[in-house]
Amino acid sequence: MRGSFLVPTGELFRHRGTRQPVTLVGPLPGLVLSTTRLTGDDVVADLVLEAQGDTVTATGTVTAGWEGECRRCLEATGGVVSVEVSEVFEPVPVEGETYLLDPDRLDLAPALREALALALPLAPLCDEACAGPDPDAHPVATASDDDQGEPPADPRWAALDALRFDG
Repeated sequence: MRGSFLVPTGELFRHRGTRQPVTLVGPLPGLVLSTTRLTGDDVVADLVLEAQGDTVTATGTVTAGWEGECRRCLEATGGVVSVEVSEVFEPVPVEGETYLLDPDRLDLAPALREALALALPLAPLCDEACAGPDPDAHPVATASDDDQGEPPADPRWAALDALRFDG
């Protein structure tokens, strides 16, 4: 069996109703949301698994490091996201509600990936007091005297300049 988040289910179903604590550590590559993404560090899932009938429940905490760009100053920022999970796995999953349970193994990666994606910041800040870009590092273009005080027209708006509502 390959994958950091695959768990054999044989023991779970032999002792139904018994809670089995597991700690799983491994990467979840490719998780990117807007300008935020997981770091290359391992994701840690501290979970309790329990077989109930033909389903398995997984409850616990998943923790991962993230990195991204500050929405105000665009400097690199990051942190750690920790999210509580409580998911149900069954042989015939209900789309958007439960996850697939194979007969001999439990793949926790899709549930952990979804939980982390929902917990990542959409528009991160490096600091709540971040004032935005440094004006000296990012000067704003000003109109010269030759332009009679009018800034240059943005060529993306040229089609709208051609519209006339006179008649």
